[in-house]
Amino acid sequence: MADSLRRLTNTSSFSVLQDKLESWHKDYHVISCDQNLNRCCELIELTAKIQGQLFAILNLTAAEGGQYAGVDTLKTRLLPWLGTCFSMARPTVTGDTSLQLIQDSVEKDRKIRELSVSHESDMQKMETQLCSTRIQLDSVRAELIDAQNELDETRSKSATTLFASEDEILQLKADLRSAHEQVDTYKRKLEAFDDYERQIRLLRDEVSYLTTEKAMLQERLVRSRSPSPLPRLSRSSSPMRNESPTRAQLTSSSRHARLVSRLSDLYAVERLEAQTLLRRYIADLELVQKIIFIAVVESFKIAKLAYRQFKLRVKKTLSTTHFGPESLEDAAVDYIVRNLDLYDVQASVNDVINAMNVNPRISFPPQVDFVLISTLIRETCRVAFAMQTLDPPLDLAFASDGELYNDSKYRRSYDSEFSAPLVIYHVWPALAEGTNVMVKGEAVTRRGVLWSRSQSRSSSASPVRSRSLSPSRSLVFSCRRSLSPERLKASHL
Repeated sequence: MADSLRRLTNTSSFSVLQDKLESWHKDYHVISCDQNLNRCCELIELTAKIQGQLFAILNLTAAEGGQYAGVDTLKTRLLPWLGTCFSMARPTVTGDTSLQLIQDSVEKDRKIRELSVSHESDMQKMETQLCSTRIQLDSVRAELIDAQNELDETRSKSATTLFASEDEILQLKADLRSAHEQVDTYKRKLEAFDDYERQIRLLRDEVSYLTTEKAMLQERLVRSRSPSPLPRLSRSSSPMRNESPTRAQLTSSSRHARLVSRLSDLYAVERLEAQTLLRRYIADLELVQKIIFIAVVESFKIAKLAYRQFKLRVKKTLSTTHFGPESLEDAAVDYIVRNLDLYDVQASVNDVINAMNVNPRISFPPQVDFVLISTLIRETCRVAFAMQTLDPPLDLAFASDGELYNDSKYRRSYDSEFSAPLVIYHVWPALAEGTNVMVKGEAVTRRGVLWSRSQSRSSSASPVRSRSLSPSRSLVFSCRRSLSPERLKASHL
């Protein structure tokens, strides 16, 4: 009996029962109905187990007292209590098993309390995060409202500016339309004038052709009467050669008109394409137009130099085998006209780009190169090379910044000041035949700009850059020294 009582004391069953009652009382309004019922059943089971153990101890104590010991106590206390219709069956498990179950129940209860505490802490953290998120959401909403207000103000301002600028746009469109009409009128007059000049030129060519043919017929008549066998030997040695004018002389007028038309096409098509391409990298329109003008001028320089060198090689090759009435010069020109495809235009393009890279008048962004406008340079070199085969050859008129504006050489650009007397810079060079201007160029005239630019250029000019010449530029300069003063003045651009 004493052992059973000691085990019951060590398990602290009543303190566990008290703790469970207090925990249930604390969580009664928090947990659900099913959980409350489970707690109540658990307490009833625990109480029944304790009562079972007490009845076992009561039985052992009564057995130790003998047959009649403790009868009065059982009659006065136990039997009246049992009479109240409360009975407890004896547990079917042993005492050790009951104690183990009680300990398991205590351990589970402890774990449940720990989980509830951790759940409450997690809920507090989530509530804190929810509060901070709400605060951030309110700040974002306030910023969004401010941004919407600014957007509305900007829209109202832009609408006001649009209404104000519509009148200016309409006025500019009207001015542009009238300018286009004037340009069309001038173009029609210019085309009629060009037609007259072309007819006069054709008549002159026919007269010169007839004069040349008359002279050749007279020379042939004189040679037929001459007893010298040399002409007959020359004629028999080259039966395919005749004494008629060369192909270059016969096609000079048609090639002249075609090349002039091709140069006009370069101005109208290739120039605008090159300008559009450069404007992707250079925002300054003036610098873009200067680059294109210098490219055309350098292309003519390099093409004339290449023509002279090519002509020297042809004359050297033909000098040993040339026989005929035409001169060696005419034969060389006729060969060049027939074989224009032998011209190494890519070498001229490279020389032009090298000359532009050291030109002090222009600058270029470092991320791009003048190769962008190689198409314009290539076509200009071809036209310039073919123009040197004409008689007389076509060349660019002399042009320099700050020169006096000449209405016979240039037409002003649309953004020029029409009352300004000096040329600030050139957009397109003029084409000349000797001293006569065949096709007008385009120039920009403004007031009070040239002097400020010259002062800034003189203060910021670099002497090292002005002395650095590429091989192609030095070669062009050395070749110019051998030209006559008239040709030097006409080709010095």
